[in-house]
Amino acid sequence: MIRKLRPLAAMICCIAAPMAMGQDAAAIELLRTAPVAGGGQAYSLTLQALGLMTLLTLLPAIVLSMTAFTRIVIVLGLLRQALGAAQTPPNQVIVGLSLFLTFFVMGPTLNEVQRDALQPYVAESIPFETALQRAVVPMKKFMLAQTRESDLKLFMDLAKTPPVKAPLDTPLSVLLPSFLTSELRTAFTIGFLIYIPFLVIDLVVASVLMSMGMMMVSPVMIALPFKFLLFVLVDGWALILGSLAASFAAPLP
Repeated sequence: MIRKLRPLAAMICCIAAPMAMGQDAAAIELLRTAPVAGGGQAYSLTLQALGLMTLLTLLPAIVLSMTAFTRIVIVLGLLRQALGAAQTPPNQVIVGLSLFLTFFVMGPTLNEVQRDALQPYVAESIPFETALQRAVVPMKKFMLAQTRESDLKLFMDLAKTPPVKAPLDTPLSVLLPSFLTSELRTAFTIGFLIYIPFLVIDLVVASVLMSMGMMMVSPVMIALPFKFLLFVLVDGWALILGSLAASFAAPLP
């Protein structure tokens, strides 16, 4: 698990570094001292430190948006709604399952980041700027493989970005929203296909109850065990998780 988290740390650096490049390379002061009357000193946090701490709170969401996490967590959430189980499985289980499945899907990409960027940088054989450039490439390859050309063209037109010579030259400011838009569309398409069999069960149960004159009985209560039975009989969890893992295209060569 620790070996898997090391590339994630490198990816965090990939996001944080471009945002900090525009500032001076000098060390960030956490505390600033100033003399006061009576020979004492006053301490205050600098704006740089405040900005850095704010950035650290946003980094997990930014990094998760560059991985398979978005598609997986949305599909599992739609699956829970299709089953009709209000809080089963709970949110913590869905997020945890999505996170570990994300590590499984992103394994080759994270290993490439670790091999080409993190390990040489830790060994002090390459500078940080070179490690940063190498770490961004595998993530771009993964995102480009999942992004539709129509979504990429939309955001390139909105940003008035000139045509790029190669796909890897696409700036992150355009690639990230294009990737997220494609992931949302794919996730809702998969969710629609998941809803169909459970919707059929709801319709059948509602029709049977109406024909029997049982208007006061909730169709949801009667249909829920049949949904669980169907889901267990077809080995639903293995089917859904396996299909989700296989739905991601291989990264660009």
